[in-house]
Amino acid sequence: MATTAADMRGSLDTSHRRVILASSLGTVFEWYDFYLYGSLAALIGKHFFTGLNETSQFIFALLAFAAGFAVRPFGAIVFGRLGDMIGRKHTFLITIIIMGLSTFLVGVLPGYDSIGVAAPVILIALRLLQGLALGGEYGGAATYVAEHAPPGKRGLFTSFIQITATFGLFLSLLVILGTRLGLGDATFDTWGWRVPFLVSSVLLIVSVYIRLQLAESPVFQQMKAEGKQSKAPLTEAFGQWKNLKLVILALLGATAGQAVVWYTGQFYALYFLTQSLKIDGTTANLLIAAALAIGTPFFVFFGWLSDRIGRKSIVLAGCLLAALTYFPIFKGLTHFGNPAIEQAAATSPVKVVADPKACSFQFDPVGKTKFTSSCDVAKSALAKKGIPYANVTAEPGSVAEVKIGDTSISSFEGGALDSKAFADQSKAFGARISAALKTAGYPEKADPAQSNYVMLTVLLAILVFYVTMVYGPIAAWLVEMFPTRIRYTSMSLPYHIGNGWFGGFVPTIGFMLVAWKGDIYYGLWYPIIVAIGTFFIGLLFLRETKDVDIRH
Repeated sequence: MATTAADMRGSLDTSHRRVILASSLGTVFEWYDFYLYGSLAALIGKHFFTGLNETSQFIFALLAFAAGFAVRPFGAIVFGRLGDMIGRKHTFLITIIIMGLSTFLVGVLPGYDSIGVAAPVILIALRLLQGLALGGEYGGAATYVAEHAPPGKRGLFTSFIQITATFGLFLSLLVILGTRLGLGDATFDTWGWRVPFLVSSVLLIVSVYIRLQLAESPVFQQMKAEGKQSKAPLTEAFGQWKNLKLVILALLGATAGQAVVWYTGQFYALYFLTQSLKIDGTTANLLIAAALAIGTPFFVFFGWLSDRIGRKSIVLAGCLLAALTYFPIFKGLTHFGNPAIEQAAATSPVKVVADPKACSFQFDPVGKTKFTSSCDVAKSALAKKGIPYANVTAEPGSVAEVKIGDTSISSFEGGALDSKAFADQSKAFGARISAALKTAGYPEKADPAQSNYVMLTVLLAILVFYVTMVYGPIAAWLVEMFPTRIRYTSMSLPYHIGNGWFGGFVPTIGFMLVAWKGDIYYGLWYPIIVAIGTFFIGLLFLRETKDVDIRH
């Protein structure tokens, strides 16, 4: 039956609006807390992982960010069980308190220079607490809103929950930008980055107050009154093959692809602008914020549209479109963001000519390994400068060299050198590389005069548009897949494995692949392969759910 605008407005009566507003605002603040770390990963790496080499420093900062995602499925299990046993409201009150306090403590935690290795250890512990809290948050909010929604409106109602993740990121970017502009870059880099974390204490108080005003879900209350609550939701959800199979299919055929599209379109795009294209952080954040402002209304549009044509077709179409267009879009970001890199790579391509057996995968999480082979020295010098390069196989045992157009620069073997001699030769080698790169036209930073910010915003908005397609309808789709008595538990686990593991590791895996291959686009293969896999699994094995009765 056709849905009119009047029907949509009429369905959102006062009680419905209160439920959506309270749930959405609380979740906005939680996502704000969680995203702060992601947006400030590079700075946090400098303050908390000072003992590592430069390449490992940034990757390990991303790993600490990803650690919060890694434990989200465990939070889903713990808080999902509580939500199915004691209720939706009380459970996601607990999660927001844990999230807010953990974020505040990051803002006052001393850095590596003050307390040594204890700093990154405590930081990761706080990240784990944040991840556990967020693991219980989303399932509660989505289930709570869906169980309040009238039939035929679940996609529309839950789409407001979907907006919260982007609003949380948007809010965190605004606070970061405001603080940076108010204090100046130097002060912000020294201690001002802590201010957005401290602001979370205010948001925590507001969020708790808002959620205290909520009543329990009517569907849960009815189930409780009828004595139909699950006594062992974990056993029912994962111990019975019928439901476990659905959990697995929901993960592989829905949330895995949704997650990589989401994190590629927001976080990976941000890191690509700053790390690969050398666009300054403030400009990159403003570009992402502009794209989010343009794309955010489509979360609600696709949620509403899913009530009419179904959830499955929209989510899977978003996965397929993203997989097919990521390479041209990211190459477009290079073309319009830092055309000098594109031009220099075309006229004077960089190649590392080396024996592959002498080349290491340069990631050292404890800062103890010395990468001293001539190949490692060459690749490390290029990685520090963010220069794309190709790998060329050389004779076994030969000394690696870097070719920049027609210029060849021999590396050196550092295994027999002491620390000072190795550092001196590395510095001299890096200086020769820098001079050759400058001559070949490779820029140290993006030139604002050459950047086309309008086209950058358009391309980033397209990435956000894909995010709205896969994320707008996903909450309703997951809620409708599982029965009421184990819904919180069942839907939370595939969502958080998908978003915590498949999605949360997109920046880390992507930039590790780039560091390995030297190709700034190589990291896109990870989200592309996952998105294509989700498209086919979802198409073949998952059903449309928009017309199911969720009261049972």
